[in-house]
Amino acid sequence: MRELQKKYIANITIGNIMSEHIIEALGKSQITIKNGKVVEVTEPEVKYCPLFDHHRGIKKLTKTVIAENIQFRIDDFGMCTPDRQLRMKDFLNFGISEIMCTLLDENIIDSVVMVLEGCGTVIVTEPELVQGIGGRVSGLVKTSPIPELFYEIGEGNIVYPETADINQVDGIKLAIKKGFKNIAVTVALAEDAEKIRKLQKETPDINIYVFVVHTSKKSPEEARALFDVCDVATACASKYMREIGEAESIKTVGQSIPIFARTENGKRFLELRLERIGGEKPKKDNPDLPYPLI
Repeated sequence: MRELQKKYIANITIGNIMSEHIIEALGKSQITIKNGKVVEVTEPEVKYCPLFDHHRGIKKLTKTVIAENIQFRIDDFGMCTPDRQLRMKDFLNFGISEIMCTLLDENIIDSVVMVLEGCGTVIVTEPELVQGIGGRVSGLVKTSPIPELFYEIGEGNIVYPETADINQVDGIKLAIKKGFKNIAVTVALAEDAEKIRKLQKETPDINIYVFVVHTSKKSPEEARALFDVCDVATACASKYMREIGEAESIKTVGQSIPIFARTENGKRFLELRLERIGGEKPKKDNPDLPYPLI
């Protein structure tokens, strides 16, 4: 075992040895995973998601279907376990992680502050890591340390290795401290919006690009706070993010799960990704939407 792994395994107390992770996914259900097994699933608030229908043939989200899907991810690529496969190729899809991969490839950004189970907030500079982390798992609420993952991420790129805390604002601060100048960050909490806005004013020589994610069930006030600080935002199943984005976005890509650009930078980011994948798909007259919007 590598010395880095030994160091953090030694520092984790006996009471924290059990690996526990909480994810909000698949219809805003909350899933608890312990030691590689799904142990609890709450009732989903969204019953239909077009993405899971189109990619997995799931017509209705239920607790049983969700548990099976999450367990499949655990068994398939090691989600929330020491066997987590961290790298993934670009499969020419259109999503937040794919957009950030393109920006890294084009040297428009030099780092991404994102969230990884077993590590919490991390700083990533390689496109395949961004895709492998963000393209496979979203909506991580809480996680606990998995030291076996630290080596590939790099000890200095994990904001809180001993606790695996999720803190995107501190992730930006660490990225700045490490010398990064063009930083993309994924943000899901409205409470972070004003902190990021303040940080942007305090560091005018640093470009901080905000990608808002996991927006389902945001209140009107939360959706507004997040949209007002973002460059790019995904609608998910959010009633209010969709209302704001449809009225104010300067560029929108997608219909079932639209992605909105609020700024000129955000618009450029979406257009660069579209160029990479050969353009936008033809629009549908009646696209499938999540149900219900919340």
